[in-house]
Formats: sequence, structure tokens, C-alpha cells
Amino acid sequence: MAASAPPTTVGTEGTASRERRDLSRQIIVLVSSVLAIVAAFIGSGVIVGTPIQDAAGGALDADSTLIAPGTGAFRIWSVIYTGMLAYAIWQVLPAQRHDERQRRLGWWVTASLVLNAVWIASVQLDLLPLSLPIIVVLLAVLCRLFVVLRGTPPKNRVETVVADGSIGLYLGWVIVATAANATAVLVAAGFDGFGLDPELWAVLVLAVAAGVGVALALWGGGRIAPALSLCWGLSWVGVARLGDEPYSVTTGVAAIVAAAIVAAATVVARLRHDRRRT
Repeated sequence: MAASAPPTTVGTEGTASRERRDLSRQIIVLVSSVLAIVAAFIGSGVIVGTPIQDAAGGALDADSTLIAPGTGAFRIWSVIYTGMLAYAIWQVLPAQRHDERQRRLGWWVTASLVLNAVWIASVQLDLLPLSLPIIVVLLAVLCRLFVVLRGTPPKNRVETVVADGSIGLYLGWVIVATAANATAVLVAAGFDGFGLDPELWAVLVLAVAAGVGVALALWGGGRIAPALSLCWGLSWVGVARLGDEPYSVTTGVAAIVAAAIVAAATVVARLRHDRRRT
């Protein structure tokens, strides 16, 4: 009977294979973060490309729909991209190579960054209807990341900031962006709201966004980052509707109330979470 391979050889080969997979994951996450930043730079239209708000016939501009956030809201992308780049650099360090939490996060983070770049491309190519399913999938990926973050606590404060904080900000903002994107696609397609008042639809959409924010707060133990970016986006919807076209006091007030509800739910959930830990 043929002799089997020594266990030490098999173990060494398995370790080497896992080492290669972990290193590949780290590098791909870093590359995807750079890709997302390059895509965002093109999408900003600073040197090349068309600014997102001017692409697709201006369907995503601050005055395109009742749910469109004011122009100032989009400054948060700089914070999100900086945070995701910080995470990509941090996770590529040798100390994180075999960390189980980073193994669970890495490929989902890569998917989110690639989807973000693809979303920008779809808008730049005037494929507005295609942008909606892309951002919906992006939101689903970020929700999956939130599940992983909730289920596996960070090791230290640095990881809390660069991983939980950055991904949380990303998720909260994409909730608002998805609502705005869906509304823009429907308006561009000529959707008449089944005869209902556009302001009623706007309030309903804001209520759904707020409901998602409250659910995240209660289930996630009052995590601050998602609530911050979600409230930021909702508040800027309110600013835009109360100070810009299309002017709508109803929508503006509803957006501010929605932000206040999310903030209050987050504070309550956080206090309960901290009380249970003590």
C-alpha cells in the first residue's frame, strides 16, 4: 500500500495556501479602494468627466426631486472615501492578515467599492435606470457588512474607527442615496405617483428611510456612524426643500423630523446597550 504524505507536508501546504489567499484579499481590498477614489474623482468632474449632478440629464441634481439632498450633503463622500482608504491601508498591515474578522469583511468591502465605481460609471454613461439596481445591490452589500460588524466586535479603538466607523458612515449615506436615486429614476421615467400628491410620496419615502435608521439603531446597539451619515443626508434634504427648488415645507419638515427620530432612537439604543454592558 502506498505511503500517505506526511501530515507536516499537508499542513505546510495548507498554511501556505491560506497565506496566499489572505495576502490576495488584503491587496484586492486596497486596490478596490483606490479604484473607488479614482472613479469618484472622475465623477466629480474636477478635471475629466461630468459632475454627477450634471450627468444623466441632471436627474441627480439637488433640485431634481423632492428627495434630492442639497449640494452640501455630498461633501460627506470625502469623509467616506478617506475612511475607506484608511481601512484599506490598515487591513493590509501584516498584523491583520490572518484576522478572522478581516477575512469576513474583506471581500464584502471589495464588492461595495467596486459597485460604487460601477454606479458612477452607469450615471456618467447616462444609464440612469441601470444605476438603481446597482445602488440597491450596494445597499444590500453594506447591510451584510453591518451584520458582520455587529456579530464580531473590534479588537481595539483603531479598528472601531477605521472599520466600524468608516463602513457605518458608508451605509448610512447609501440609505439616503438609494432613496434619492429611486425617486430620480421614477421621476425621469414619468411616474405620476398613481395620482397621489408628490409631497405625500416624499413623506412616505422619508418615513421608510427613517424606519431603516431606527431599525439599525435598535438592532445595532446604537452605533453612531450609520446614524450620523443618515441624519446628515436627511437634514440636507430638509435644507434643500426649505431653501431651494422644488420648494416644499411639508417635505422639508418631514426630513428634519425623520433625522430627529433617527438621532433619538440611536441615543436611546446606545444608552440601553451601554447599560447592559455595565
